[in-house]
Amino acid sequence: MTISQIAALAIFIAVIAVIVSEKLHRAACALIGAMLLVLIGILEPKEALGFIDFNTIGVLMGMMMFVAVVKNSGIFEFLAVKAAKIARGNPWKIMVYFMIITALLSAFLDNVTTVLLIGPMTFSICKTLELNPVPYLLTQIISSNLGGTATLIGDPPNIMLGSAADISFLQFCIYDGPIVVIVMAASVIGFRFIYKKGLSVAPEKMELIMKMDEHAEVRDKALFIKSVIMIILVALAFILHDTLGLKTSIIALSCAALMIMIGGQDVEETVHDVEWPTIVFFAFLFIVVGGLEKVGLIHALAVAMMEATGTHYVVLMLTLLWVSAICSSVLDNIPFVATLIPLIQQMQDAGLDVWPLWWAVSIGACFGGNGTIIGASANVVLTGISNRRGFPITFMDYLKIGLPMMLLSIVLATIYLLVLFGGYWS
Repeated sequence: MTISQIAALAIFIAVIAVIVSEKLHRAACALIGAMLLVLIGILEPKEALGFIDFNTIGVLMGMMMFVAVVKNSGIFEFLAVKAAKIARGNPWKIMVYFMIITALLSAFLDNVTTVLLIGPMTFSICKTLELNPVPYLLTQIISSNLGGTATLIGDPPNIMLGSAADISFLQFCIYDGPIVVIVMAASVIGFRFIYKKGLSVAPEKMELIMKMDEHAEVRDKALFIKSVIMIILVALAFILHDTLGLKTSIIALSCAALMIMIGGQDVEETVHDVEWPTIVFFAFLFIVVGGLEKVGLIHALAVAMMEATGTHYVVLMLTLLWVSAICSSVLDNIPFVATLIPLIQQMQDAGLDVWPLWWAVSIGACFGGNGTIIGASANVVLTGISNRRGFPITFMDYLKIGLPMMLLSIVLATIYLLVLFGGYWS
């Protein structure tokens, strides 16, 4: 290895190690790593900026601002109370309905935003029913990571993969959607066996749920109506972005701008609600991974993987699925996927048709986040809220539920990918 390769690899490993240790904010880690690459001459400043995927950044910013306006209408609280009433206060049905709502919202919103919106209503309803909210929170965490897999904008890894491979919103729905539905169904069955004995309440408690007024949760009726219309338009715009000839970032930012205009909300507050540390993290992480690409390490790893699997490309696909899932259980899946993207692109440049590999990484990285309590941001956020409210969820508490469910999802995904792409390279 050359000195440049050793330096770039050392910086990358150091950045990942400090992110995992949580000794320093991940945005600061990425920034320091990127600046070191520039300062020691591995990357020129203009060259470093060229590695930033501004389409991914635009989608994230646009959707964050869009949600910042929409959430002020009370639409998410309305949905939660309405679902509980449709379930007629039945604890098991409420769990299933909340899982479905969480998965659907996570398909279009950031997973953390989804659990932050649904979580408080879960505590409220569980308090009314005098139930332990922990089982509900765990099922919502898992549902959020599953639902986010189904669409282009549901999870950051998908946004990154879609931008890098030019995969459309509709293609994500077609290829990832079916396995998400299958795994969601399997999860509901699994949770039925796990929690069937602990979800019983007195009839009078169920009656209290029926007395709740979902309309009282609507804080701004005009904004509520506008939000419903805009959510439908956003979904349609993403589905048709190929036909419209627009990048997903343009759609996200345009919809955010329109929502800000018609929403009548405080603009400064809306911009403040954007998770700027996350945006900074993404931007400089692209540069850190770009350093590996510049010195040729990504190319070398791609060649090594292709030589190891030979012409057994199905083995390569399944290896990427399982490695993505296992690594994403214990590492932030964003830097992991950011590393795999140029790796797959190098395989493509070497003449391999990599279409199935993108889906293996997408499914593996997103599903893998369910493996441990630190596997995804939604896991950390919602378990942290539960701990602060007096319902502690330890690493082992989560592992007993999350790891088996993750392994089940990857086994099902393995079968799914074999059915879908088993004969793709023959």
